[in-house]
Amino acid sequence: MRHGKKFNHLGRKKGHRDALLLNLSNSLITYKRINTTLAKAKALRIFVEPIITRSKDNTTHSRRMVFADLQNKAVINELFDVVAPKVADRPGGYCRIIKTGFRKGDGAETAMIELVDFNDVLKPKTAAKGGTRRSRRKSGTNEVASAPVATPVTESAITEDTASEATEQEDATKEEE
Repeated sequence: MRHGKKFNHLGRKKGHRDALLLNLSNSLITYKRINTTLAKAKALRIFVEPIITRSKDNTTHSRRMVFADLQNKAVINELFDVVAPKVADRPGGYCRIIKTGFRKGDGAETAMIELVDFNDVLKPKTAAKGGTRRSRRKSGTNEVASAPVATPVTESAITEDTASEATEQEDATKEEE
């Protein structure tokens, strides 16, 4: 029976599953993005996110703990020197899984898993305000919102485009005369 066994066994015995996740995590850290099946990507995210969290603290102990999981010195150096500084301010959620369709041979659902901070296309733009949005209303104001007041349009409200169009029309009429 599988009572209380919540993680995906991926149809493999423990040794094979551990080797698979080790190799997938080494590839993810090295290349920052890999394509695999959706089930493997979800299992990999659960496996690799605690490792990345541990890499934020660059001490001998944390390096040894991560080495026990990854078993590759080059990947450990890449993780601590390149990946960890980029994710230092992120509280979690280091991986993004994007579904990419179905595999042609067996119809397995495929996905791309990538490290979030290394995607330049989907990187969020930095906000000018810098704060987090918690409420729609400003704190400390208990006033009732009043209806917006319509302001009359004056000559100073004319934009540069309409002003330039007006001068072009005047020039055209002068040339005709």
